[in-house]
Amino acid sequence: MRIRLENGRIVTPQGVLDGADVTVASGTIVTLAPVGGGKPDRAIDLDGGWLLPGFIDTQVNGGGGVLFNDQVDVEAIAAIGAAHAHFGTTAFLPTLISDTPDQIAAALAAVDAAIDHGVPGVVGIHVEGPFINEVKRGIHEARRIRRLDADTLALLTAPRRGRVMLTLAPELCDEADIRTLVEHGVIASAGHTNATYDEAQRAIAAGLSGFTHLFNAMSPLHHRNPGAVGAAFDSNAYCGMIVDDAHLHPAVVRLAVRAKGIERLMLVTDAMPSVGTDDSEFMLQGKRIMVRDGVCLFEDGTLAGTHLDMASALRNTIAETGLEVAEAAVMASATPARFLSLEHHGELAPGKRADWVWLDDKLQPRGTWIGGEPLSDTEEFARAAQ
Repeated sequence: MRIRLENGRIVTPQGVLDGADVTVASGTIVTLAPVGGGKPDRAIDLDGGWLLPGFIDTQVNGGGGVLFNDQVDVEAIAAIGAAHAHFGTTAFLPTLISDTPDQIAAALAAVDAAIDHGVPGVVGIHVEGPFINEVKRGIHEARRIRRLDADTLALLTAPRRGRVMLTLAPELCDEADIRTLVEHGVIASAGHTNATYDEAQRAIAAGLSGFTHLFNAMSPLHHRNPGAVGAAFDSNAYCGMIVDDAHLHPAVVRLAVRAKGIERLMLVTDAMPSVGTDDSEFMLQGKRIMVRDGVCLFEDGTLAGTHLDMASALRNTIAETGLEVAEAAVMASATPARFLSLEHHGELAPGKRADWVWLDDKLQPRGTWIGGEPLSDTEEFARAAQ
């Protein structure tokens, strides 16, 4: 199929085009070039807006009224994916907050099944804890926290249909276990950690390649004790950032961009089930979480994930940093694609998946395509879950 994109700005690795002819076959971009002659099979008037690579979110706890911890099955994953696709997310990791070994096993199996069923957008799973530090647990339940053992290590390293990302506290994990995880394809990321700089660096040397929600729930940067944040800055590790005007001060976002650059920083949502709904509260492992002014809070004031979508994260980042749209888009697409080793995602270019999002001139979402097919409603997701 030959698709003509016109009257907008199309972000490609070679620059921003005013229009383009894109040939798509089997869900992949075959050619992408400035508008040429001939009649296309389909024309899309971008109405002065933007066409960006589809967003890739490595931390999605829920959406559409569904919390992954509460419903670890294909239907839940499809509902979460549908909610976030509305905001331009075309690839995501359903994220399990610290839970029991049985629930971890069920979640891993559910994601495998979702990929087998062809649920749009799901590319793996993020297991966030329970191998974390209690002093930095945030909203995670203390009774769930434990050390990584041989049985769970075997479970996490078994062959899977998609990517497996594990958030852990490196100071509480053996370096040999981190090596084993990475050797079996698990993406190890530091989070909810009180690691010293040296402990974090030893984990990086063992293969840890990411920092989950940089700054939040980790030992801070101090000029004599650099902590986990200092180790993140002083390495090539990838770092997720929650840019929702609550988790990070705008000055910190700007400093992180200057220190790490867009090639190592990823926008993440840490989204909760309220995203894509008008819900003002939800339950998280027995706790009532309130959504106030777009912020998810427990009654004691603890931040409990976010009411953030990727399109809003992009807008916030541009407003707080002054980055160009094409630069911020790298943090929402190309960088997380590299972090997850999704070599066919993250850019509008030949050989890449035809995943893209149309934003208007105010960067509000207008449409999402996965594999070259528009997702105008949730029917594709619902069918995939059957």
